[in-house]
Amino acid sequence: MAGCKRIKKLTAELIPICDASALEERGKGVRFPVTAGGEEATGFVVRFSGLVRGYLNRCAHVPMELDWNEGDFFESSGLYLICATHGAVYAPETGRCEGGPCRGRSLRRIEITEKDNQVFWQPDEYVRPARA
Repeated sequence: MAGCKRIKKLTAELIPICDASALEERGKGVRFPVTAGGEEATGFVVRFSGLVRGYLNRCAHVPMELDWNEGDFFESSGLYLICATHGAVYAPETGRCEGGPCRGRSLRRIEITEKDNQVFWQPDEYVRPARA
């Protein structure tokens, strides 16, 4: 029909990460493979204030992974996520850098769903499933 816009329907593809019980409040995170901007990368999830938060595992300062040991994303107080390489600290609720060389910038958020005792992530235009 002339003048009608075709609306593209987006399907919510949910990809499983782990059992919800694997994420303790301010505890170790769980990493998962993704493709970000066409490159192999990892995402991660942590539990903070009762909610699961997900981010691309790249410091906003220099694109290096945050965790110093696999899954260790929180600094010693458990209040901030920390980049083991640069010492940048991020608010777990927002991914915003609160101190260090990237102050004011943010981690790349990944959409997370927790249901039926499982944690899932949802791809977007930039963060896609890992290539096989």
